[in-house]
Amino acid sequence: MKIAYLGPEASFTDLAVRSAFSDDERHPYVTIPECIEAVMEDKVDLAVVPLENALEGSVHITIDYLFHEADLSIVAELTSPIQQHLMIHPEQQEKWQDVHKILSHSHALAQCHKYLHHYFRGVSLEQATSTAAAAKYVSENPEQLIAAIGNRLASEKYRLMIVQEDIHDFHFNHTRFIVLSKYPRTIEIPISKSNGKTTVMVTLPSDRSGALHQVLSAFSWRKINLSKIESRPLKTGLGNYFFIIDIEQQIDDVLIPGAIAEIEALDCGVKILGSYQSYKL
Repeated sequence: MKIAYLGPEASFTDLAVRSAFSDDERHPYVTIPECIEAVMEDKVDLAVVPLENALEGSVHITIDYLFHEADLSIVAELTSPIQQHLMIHPEQQEKWQDVHKILSHSHALAQCHKYLHHYFRGVSLEQATSTAAAAKYVSENPEQLIAAIGNRLASEKYRLMIVQEDIHDFHFNHTRFIVLSKYPRTIEIPISKSNGKTTVMVTLPSDRSGALHQVLSAFSWRKINLSKIESRPLKTGLGNYFFIIDIEQQIDDVLIPGAIAEIEALDCGVKILGSYQSYKL
């Protein structure tokens, strides 16, 4: 299979793909939308993109693109531990404490906020499309006194020196990656997995009070456990939202279809993003 992922090589998404799809053909893309569009245009079979980080929350561009732009299915989830390191070009390693700019993905910079605030207060922080892209830029500009934040594979791939290890603020840092397909399918990965999940997106009628309470009640009285509910703007005006809901089980024959039918009877819109296994890397 051909797998698209948020690159370049040695990004955290690349690490997840290497662990889950070691024998498949990997294709890096610069942005999350490009990964998603590669599946939609049949350039690849699957795409792996980040969905949520334990410290920084949801990756909004992933959620919004799946709601507004793409009609894809989540066919698996990969949960991976995240370790962030400060790295610099070997030519500048003796002066690493005097860097004038640190580059990384916005989530990585936020995950290391306490460290950066304490040791590099006043130093410019610049966002990159991924941690690997930041490492690649530092590698290609040895004359600049700059650093990147990323994983160990990135330091090896781009020949950078790790000068400070594990600089993330909390050590239970994990990221959820989702595997996207153009159509529902079963993905079997030979690693540890949970009991499965179902993810839906719900829009509410604009003229009904208590609609969200009614939606949640449809799950509650059936004793269906929800692990997440989050609102995102519909982009149609202030106060207009859709909701992404994670259900802690895969679709069965009775309970979840019954809940969805009840929600739709309330004039709510329901989009099933996927029913899938969750794997721990």
